This record gives sequence, C-alpha cells and structure tokens, in this order.
Amino acid sequence: MKIDMKNRQQVLAIAAGAVVALLVADRLVINPLVHGWKERTARIVELRKLVTQGGVLIERGEQIRARWDNMSTNTLPENVSAAENELLRAFERWSEDSRISISSIKPQWKRAGEDYMTLECRADASGSIQALSRFLYNVEKDSLALKVENVEIIARDNDGQQLALALQVSGLLLNPPEP
Repeated sequence: MKIDMKNRQQVLAIAAGAVVALLVADRLVINPLVHGWKERTARIVELRKLVTQGGVLIERGEQIRARWDNMSTNTLPENVSAAENELLRAFERWSEDSRISISSIKPQWKRAGEDYMTLECRADASGSIQALSRFLYNVEKDSLALKVENVEIIARDNDGQQLALALQVSGLLLNPPEP
C-alpha cells in the first residue's frame, strides 16, 4: 500500500494543524482553567479557615467581652499624675510584699494612638531569686492593665545569691486627656 505524495502532505498538514491546535488549546484554555481551579481551591481553604476562626470567636465572645471589660475597668486613671501615682504605689506594694529593694523607677508617657496612651516604666531592683520571682508574680497577677515588656536578670555576686532585675512594664490609659 503506497501513500502518494499529495495524500502524505495532507496527512502531515492535518497532523501539524492538530498539534498546533492542541498547543493553542493548552496555552489558552487548559492552563488558565487549571490555574483558576488551583486559585479557587486555595481561596476556599482560606475561607474555610476564616469561617472556623469566626466560629471560635463567636463561641468565645462572652469571655472576650468579659476580659475586655476587666481590662478597660482596670486601666490607669485618666488623670496623668494620678496614673503615675497609682503605678508607683503598685511598685511599692509589690516590692514590700516580695521583700526586694527597688533602686530606681523611671516612668515615661507615650501617646500611641488617638484614644489611648501608655505609661512605660523601667524599674531596677535587687534581691534573691525567690524574692524576684515573687515580685514578678505580683506584677503579673495585679489587676492593673499592665504588660511586662522586658525582663533582665543579672547575677551581682559569684554565687548568684544576689540578683539584679531590670523590668520594663507598660500601663494602659484609655481616652487620655488632650495635651
């Protein structure tokens, strides 16, 4: 069975056309569809995660509101000097309870936003490991809206019996007075 030259050229032309058509279909139709499918699948996974997160927030809504109410009622007083005084009294209370000696307290106000300010306070103290751990426990469990920003503990003697503490805390003041 012989294929003549004309038929052979037609078969080759049809085969070449089919290959080009498949290549064009791959580039213009199949690849965009596959890419879109993958993007939609990733978006669906992301949305499911957000829905799950939202459900958890709804379930914990009362706890979150109660925690916010507790935090907002325990913020520093709106009067700047009263707020500083309250924080200094808290440091005195914590140091007396834990029996450490505080060598310096340096308060500094920072306006972080329109509706709140923070009182950053750095304190240097010294004492034994038990006294410092009790002091840090008192700071953390206090009802004031404070955040421990930084803690550094350094040995002051070779045995590690006397330790120095550098502590930085931030207190929250909501709706501060205008400067």
